[in-house]
Amino acid sequence: MIRSMTGYGQAEGTVGALRVVVDVRTVNHRFFSPSIKLPSAFGRWETEVREAMRLKVSRGHVTLTARAERLADAPVAIDHERFAAAAAQLKALVDANGLSGGVDLASVLRMPDVMSAPREEDLSGTVTELVAIVEGALDALQRARAEEGERLALVLRQRLEAVSGALSRIAARAPERIVAHRDRLRESVRELAGGVAVDEARLAEEIAILADRMDVAEELDRFQSHIVAFRSALDESGGEPVGKRLGFLLQEMLREANTTGSKAADAPILHEVVGLKEELERIREQVENLE
Repeated sequence: MIRSMTGYGQAEGTVGALRVVVDVRTVNHRFFSPSIKLPSAFGRWETEVREAMRLKVSRGHVTLTARAERLADAPVAIDHERFAAAAAQLKALVDANGLSGGVDLASVLRMPDVMSAPREEDLSGTVTELVAIVEGALDALQRARAEEGERLALVLRQRLEAVSGALSRIAARAPERIVAHRDRLRESVRELAGGVAVDEARLAEEIAILADRMDVAEELDRFQSHIVAFRSALDESGGEPVGKRLGFLLQEMLREANTTGSKAADAPILHEVVGLKEELERIREQVENLE
Protein backbone atom coordinates (compact mmCIF):
# COMPACT_ATOMS: atom_id res chain seq x y z
CA MET A 1 0.00 0.00 0.00
CA ILE A 2 1.55 3.29 -1.10
CA ARG A 3 1.14 5.98 1.54
CA SER A 4 3.09 9.14 2.12
CA MET A 5 4.52 9.74 5.57
CA THR A 6 3.40 13.36 5.38
CA GLY A 7 -0.23 14.18 6.02
CA TYR A 8 -2.89 15.80 8.17
CA GLY A 9 -6.22 14.68 9.57
CA GLN A 10 -8.86 16.16 11.84
CA ALA A 11 -12.00 14.94 13.56
CA GLU A 12 -14.32 16.30 16.23
CA GLY A 13 -16.99 15.01 18.53
CA THR A 14 -18.21 15.03 22.11
CA VAL A 15 -16.67 13.40 25.12
CA GLY A 16 -19.09 13.69 28.01
CA ALA A 17 -20.09 17.37 28.14
CA LEU A 18 -16.98 18.48 26.23
CA ARG A 19 -16.61 19.27 22.55
CA VAL A 20 -13.29 17.80 21.43
CA VAL A 21 -11.27 18.51 18.28
CA VAL A 22 -8.36 16.18 17.44
CA ASP A 23 -5.65 17.15 14.95
CA VAL A 24 -3.07 14.63 13.69
CA ARG A 25 0.01 15.53 11.64
CA THR A 26 2.77 13.26 10.36
CA VAL A 27 6.21 13.86 8.89
CA ASN A 28 9.06 11.57 7.84
CA HIS A 29 10.70 9.33 10.39
CA ARG A 30 12.38 5.93 10.15
CA PHE A 31 10.18 4.47 12.89
CA PHE A 32 6.85 5.11 14.61
CA SER A 33 7.46 8.18 16.78
CA PRO A 34 4.31 9.53 18.50
CA SER A 35 3.89 12.88 20.23
CA ILE A 36 0.62 13.33 22.16
CA LYS A 37 -0.80 16.54 23.63
CA LEU A 38 -4.05 16.03 25.56
CA PRO A 39 -6.07 18.27 27.89
CA SER A 40 -5.48 17.50 31.55
CA ALA A 41 -8.90 15.82 31.76
CA PHE A 42 -7.74 13.17 29.26
CA GLY A 43 -4.20 12.67 30.50
CA ARG A 44 -5.04 9.32 32.11
CA TRP A 45 -6.04 7.96 28.67
CA GLU A 46 -2.78 8.66 26.87
CA THR A 47 -1.91 4.94 26.69
CA GLU A 48 -5.16 4.12 24.86
CA VAL A 49 -4.66 7.03 22.48
CA ARG A 50 -1.08 5.94 21.74
CA GLU A 51 -2.24 2.40 20.97
CA ALA A 52 -4.91 3.68 18.56
CA MET A 53 -2.19 5.68 16.78
CA ARG A 54 0.16 2.69 16.61
CA LEU A 55 -2.52 0.50 15.02
CA LYS A 56 -3.15 3.05 12.25
CA VAL A 57 0.37 4.37 11.53
CA SER A 58 3.45 2.17 11.22
CA ARG A 59 6.11 4.78 10.38
CA GLY A 60 6.53 8.51 10.76
CA HIS A 61 6.68 11.16 13.45
CA VAL A 62 3.03 11.53 14.50
CA THR A 63 1.85 14.58 16.44
CA LEU A 64 -1.64 14.37 17.94
CA THR A 65 -3.22 17.38 19.60
CA ALA A 66 -6.64 17.39 21.28
CA ARG A 67 -8.54 20.53 22.27
CA ALA A 68 -11.60 20.52 24.53
CA GLU A 69 -14.23 23.09 25.43
CA ARG A 70 -17.48 22.86 27.35
CA LEU A 71 -20.65 22.58 25.34
CA ALA A 72 -23.00 25.58 25.43
CA ASP A 73 -25.66 23.53 27.21
CA ALA A 74 -23.27 22.04 29.77
CA PRO A 75 -24.88 21.99 33.22
CA VAL A 76 -24.01 24.67 35.79
CA ALA A 77 -23.65 23.68 39.41
CA ILE A 78 -25.50 25.70 42.09
CA ASP A 79 -24.62 25.20 45.74
CA HIS A 80 -28.05 25.29 47.38
CA GLU A 81 -26.76 25.71 50.91
CA ARG A 82 -24.60 28.69 49.94
CA PHE A 83 -27.49 30.10 47.91
CA ALA A 84 -29.75 29.98 50.97
CA ALA A 85 -27.06 31.47 53.20
CA ALA A 86 -26.31 34.26 50.73
CA ALA A 87 -30.01 35.07 50.31
CA ALA A 88 -30.49 35.21 54.09
CA GLN A 89 -27.42 37.41 54.50
CA LEU A 90 -28.55 39.83 51.79
CA LYS A 91 -32.08 39.98 53.25
CA ALA A 92 -30.66 40.73 56.69
CA LEU A 93 -28.58 43.57 55.24
CA VAL A 94 -31.62 45.00 53.46
CA ASP A 95 -33.75 44.86 56.62
CA ALA A 96 -31.02 46.22 58.88
CA ASN A 97 -30.38 49.20 56.66
CA GLY A 98 -33.98 49.93 55.73
CA LEU A 99 -33.40 49.38 52.04
CA SER A 100 -36.22 48.94 49.57
CA GLY A 101 -36.56 46.50 46.71
CA GLY A 102 -35.83 43.32 48.58
CA VAL A 103 -33.44 40.62 47.40
CA ASP A 104 -33.67 39.29 43.81
CA LEU A 105 -32.37 36.10 42.23
CA ALA A 106 -29.63 37.76 40.18
CA SER A 107 -28.14 39.38 43.26
CA VAL A 108 -27.92 36.07 45.08
CA LEU A 109 -26.40 34.24 42.10
CA ARG A 110 -23.66 36.88 41.87
CA MET A 111 -22.49 36.09 45.38
CA PRO A 112 -19.12 34.22 45.55
CA ASP A 113 -19.20 30.41 45.29
CA VAL A 114 -22.99 30.23 44.87
CA MET A 115 -22.80 29.20 41.23
CA SER A 116 -19.90 27.45 39.50
CA ALA A 117 -19.31 25.60 36.27
CA PRO A 118 -18.38 21.96 36.74
CA ARG A 119 -14.73 21.08 36.57
CA GLU A 120 -13.40 19.79 33.25
CA GLU A 121 -12.58 16.50 34.95
CA ASP A 122 -16.27 16.06 35.85
CA LEU A 123 -17.28 16.45 32.18
CA SER A 124 -14.63 14.23 30.62
CA GLY A 125 -16.86 11.33 29.57
CA THR A 126 -15.25 7.98 28.67
CA VAL A 127 -12.09 6.78 26.98
CA THR A 128 -14.20 5.06 24.30
CA GLU A 129 -15.64 8.42 23.24
CA LEU A 130 -12.18 9.98 23.01
CA VAL A 131 -10.62 7.07 21.12
CA ALA A 132 -13.48 7.15 18.59
CA ILE A 133 -12.61 10.77 17.75
CA VAL A 134 -8.90 9.94 17.60
CA GLU A 135 -9.60 7.10 15.18
CA GLY A 136 -11.69 9.44 13.02
CA ALA A 137 -8.76 11.87 12.80
CA LEU A 138 -6.38 9.00 12.00
CA ASP A 139 -8.70 7.75 9.25
CA ALA A 140 -8.73 11.23 7.71
CA LEU A 141 -4.94 11.29 8.00
CA GLN A 142 -4.64 7.93 6.24
CA ARG A 143 -6.83 9.09 3.38
CA ALA A 144 -4.65 12.15 2.90
CA ARG A 145 -1.48 10.04 3.07
CA ALA A 146 -2.89 7.56 0.55
CA GLU A 147 -3.74 10.34 -1.91
CA GLU A 148 -0.26 11.81 -1.59
CA GLY A 149 1.20 8.30 -1.88
CA GLU A 150 -0.51 7.79 -5.23
CA ARG A 151 1.04 10.99 -6.52
CA LEU A 152 4.47 9.88 -5.32
CA ALA A 153 3.99 6.44 -6.91
CA LEU A 154 3.29 8.11 -10.27
CA VAL A 155 6.52 10.09 -9.98
CA LEU A 156 8.45 6.94 -9.05
CA ARG A 157 7.09 5.04 -12.05
CA GLN A 158 8.21 7.87 -14.33
CA ARG A 159 11.68 7.81 -12.77
CA LEU A 160 11.86 4.05 -13.22
CA GLU A 161 11.19 4.50 -16.93
CA ALA A 162 14.25 6.75 -17.14
CA VAL A 163 16.31 4.15 -15.26
CA SER A 164 15.13 1.35 -17.56
CA GLY A 165 16.04 3.46 -20.59
CA ALA A 166 19.58 3.95 -19.30
CA LEU A 167 19.93 0.23 -18.65
CA SER A 168 18.79 -0.57 -22.19
CA ARG A 169 21.40 1.79 -23.64
CA ILE A 170 24.12 0.27 -21.45
CA ALA A 171 23.08 -3.25 -22.50
CA ALA A 172 23.26 -2.24 -26.16
CA ARG A 173 26.66 -0.58 -25.74
CA ALA A 174 28.29 -3.31 -23.61
CA PRO A 175 29.06 -5.83 -26.43
CA GLU A 176 30.30 -3.04 -28.72
CA ARG A 177 32.83 -1.77 -26.20
CA ILE A 178 34.16 -5.32 -25.60
CA VAL A 179 34.76 -5.72 -29.34
CA ALA A 180 36.40 -2.28 -29.47
CA HIS A 181 38.67 -3.16 -26.53
CA ARG A 182 39.56 -6.48 -28.16
CA ASP A 183 40.56 -4.79 -31.41
CA ARG A 184 42.61 -2.15 -29.58
CA LEU A 185 44.35 -4.83 -27.55
CA ARG A 186 45.25 -6.82 -30.66
CA GLU A 187 46.60 -3.72 -32.37
CA SER A 188 48.62 -2.69 -29.30
CA VAL A 189 50.17 -6.16 -28.97
CA ARG A 190 51.17 -6.20 -32.65
CA GLU A 191 52.75 -2.77 -32.36
CA LEU A 192 54.68 -3.78 -29.26
CA ALA A 193 55.78 -7.07 -30.87
CA GLY A 194 57.41 -5.13 -33.71
CA GLY A 195 56.97 -7.89 -36.26
CA VAL A 196 57.76 -10.73 -33.87
CA ALA A 197 55.30 -13.59 -34.09
CA VAL A 198 52.56 -13.44 -31.45
CA ASP A 199 51.11 -16.49 -29.75
CA GLU A 200 47.55 -16.16 -30.98
CA ALA A 201 46.24 -18.75 -28.51
CA ARG A 202 47.72 -16.86 -25.57
CA LEU A 203 46.44 -13.57 -26.96
CA ALA A 204 42.94 -15.03 -27.35
CA GLU A 205 43.08 -16.29 -23.77
CA GLU A 206 44.02 -12.84 -22.44
CA ILE A 207 41.28 -11.23 -24.49
CA ALA A 208 38.78 -13.74 -23.10
CA ILE A 209 39.86 -12.90 -19.53
CA LEU A 210 39.55 -9.19 -20.27
CA ALA A 211 36.09 -9.68 -21.77
CA ASP A 212 34.98 -11.63 -18.70
CA ARG A 213 36.19 -8.87 -16.39
CA MET A 214 34.38 -6.25 -18.42
CA ASP A 215 31.14 -8.21 -18.78
CA VAL A 216 28.26 -6.46 -17.02
CA ALA A 217 25.46 -8.78 -18.16
CA GLU A 218 24.93 -10.22 -14.66
CA GLU A 219 24.80 -6.78 -13.10
CA LEU A 220 22.25 -5.61 -15.65
CA ASP A 221 20.14 -8.74 -15.14
CA ARG A 222 20.08 -8.26 -11.37
CA PHE A 223 19.31 -4.57 -11.84
CA GLN A 224 16.35 -5.43 -14.05
CA SER A 225 15.05 -7.93 -11.49
CA HIS A 226 15.19 -5.21 -8.81
CA ILE A 227 13.19 -2.89 -11.07
CA VAL A 228 10.56 -5.61 -11.56
CA ALA A 229 10.33 -6.08 -7.78
CA PHE A 230 10.14 -2.31 -7.27
CA ARG A 231 7.26 -1.97 -9.74
CA SER A 232 5.50 -4.95 -8.17
CA ALA A 233 5.69 -3.28 -4.75
CA LEU A 234 4.25 -0.06 -6.19
CA ASP A 235 1.34 -2.01 -7.67
CA GLU A 236 0.47 -3.91 -4.48
CA SER A 237 -3.03 -3.27 -3.20
CA GLY A 238 -2.60 -4.85 0.24
CA GLY A 239 -2.46 -2.91 3.48
CA GLU A 240 1.22 -3.44 4.31
CA PRO A 241 3.52 -0.39 3.95
CA VAL A 242 6.24 -0.79 1.31
CA GLY A 243 8.56 2.15 2.02
CA LYS A 244 11.27 0.09 3.72
CA ARG A 245 11.18 -2.59 1.02
CA LEU A 246 11.57 0.03 -1.70
CA GLY A 247 14.50 1.50 0.23
CA PHE A 248 16.26 -1.88 0.32
CA LEU A 249 15.67 -2.42 -3.41
CA LEU A 250 17.16 0.99 -4.13
CA GLN A 251 20.29 0.05 -2.18
CA GLU A 252 20.66 -3.05 -4.35
CA MET A 253 20.14 -1.02 -7.54
CA LEU A 254 22.83 1.44 -6.49
CA ARG A 255 25.21 -1.44 -5.76
CA GLU A 256 24.69 -2.83 -9.27
CA ALA A 257 25.13 0.64 -10.78
CA ASN A 258 28.44 1.12 -8.95
CA THR A 259 29.70 -2.30 -10.07
CA THR A 260 28.70 -1.60 -13.66
CA GLY A 261 30.54 1.71 -13.55
CA SER A 262 33.69 0.15 -12.11
CA LYS A 263 33.74 -2.52 -14.86
CA ALA A 264 32.77 -0.24 -17.71
CA ALA A 265 36.10 1.24 -18.87
CA ASP A 266 34.03 3.04 -21.48
CA ALA A 267 33.08 6.72 -21.62
CA PRO A 268 29.53 6.28 -23.02
CA ILE A 269 28.69 3.65 -20.39
CA LEU A 270 30.18 5.75 -17.60
CA HIS A 271 28.07 8.67 -18.79
CA GLU A 272 24.96 6.48 -18.58
CA VAL A 273 25.92 5.21 -15.13
CA VAL A 274 26.28 8.79 -13.84
CA GLY A 275 22.79 9.61 -15.14
CA LEU A 276 21.51 6.35 -13.69
CA LYS A 277 22.80 7.20 -10.22
CA GLU A 278 21.28 10.67 -10.44
CA GLU A 279 17.87 9.11 -11.15
CA LEU A 280 18.32 6.66 -8.27
CA GLU A 281 19.06 9.56 -5.94
CA ARG A 282 15.87 11.32 -7.06
CA ILE A 283 13.94 8.11 -6.45
CA ARG A 284 15.52 7.73 -3.00
CA GLU A 285 14.37 11.24 -2.03
CA GLN A 286 10.80 10.30 -2.90
CA VAL A 287 10.93 6.87 -1.27
CA GLU A 288 11.98 8.50 2.00
CA ASN A 289 8.54 10.13 2.01
CA LEU A 290 6.74 6.78 1.85
CA GLU A 291 5.45 4.80 4.81
